[in-house]
Amino acid sequence: MCGRYASSRKPEDLATIFEVETWDPEETLEPDYNVAPTKEVYVVLDRPVKDAESPRPVRQLRKLKWGLVPSWAKSPEGAARMINARAETVHEKPSYRKAFTSRRCIIPADGYYEWVTAASERDLEVEGKKKRPRKQPYFVTPADGSVFAMAGLYEFWRDRTLADDHPLAWWVTCSVITTEAETGPLGVAPAEGPQSLADIHPRMPLMLTPDRWDSWLDPSHTDLHDLQPLLAPPPEGLMRAFPVSTAVSNVRNNGPELLKELEGPEEGTLF
Repeated sequence: MCGRYASSRKPEDLATIFEVETWDPEETLEPDYNVAPTKEVYVVLDRPVKDAESPRPVRQLRKLKWGLVPSWAKSPEGAARMINARAETVHEKPSYRKAFTSRRCIIPADGYYEWVTAASERDLEVEGKKKRPRKQPYFVTPADGSVFAMAGLYEFWRDRTLADDHPLAWWVTCSVITTEAETGPLGVAPAEGPQSLADIHPRMPLMLTPDRWDSWLDPSHTDLHDLQPLLAPPPEGLMRAFPVSTAVSNVRNNGPELLKELEGPEEGTLF
């Protein structure tokens, strides 16, 4: 699962990392250390530029809303529940299957937050049932300090209650694809507590390594047989995880202090 993450890199840095050809400075976002559902987020995508002379796809850095609204939805209600799409079923779910074949994106992050769940809670998560409140938060990030490139989908939704020229007539929203959490040892594990991502939570965002970026973003790749291999998890051992303050559990809290590594889990929390 991915319900909260951090994104502090400047747009010009993201443009360099992902070889972006165009981005609008007016769409610049402030560093966000507690990105929550329905917020506007940076997304990298390949798509023709509107009114451009050439129809070729152009690598863009765009500002989208996190929480996918299917094109056929009658209203945007429920977007906050559409923040994640499961890699195992993304090709067949009505809300995601069309986007999976032609509207894939990368959602860049510093890393994501996850809260340790007890074994009984994990069983409920796997079954898709409601869980009890989460416990100690951990920040999961690439061990080498590189960008965490989360596989994502984006979609367009037309608000039919507004005129064609209204600035809010079109919504562009996105969702993070998740996969089963790694069971192998972390690249860098905390001194005490979880030694693998699966010890923290049964799901994790699907991270795309750089060798998959171009194929994932290419909108001409529409064959499901060719797309399925891109959903394979990355090699194990690339991530590190460390405990952070429970202050991150409140979406009102935001700042670099949320990423401060604790020596161990806070008193009274799991692990």
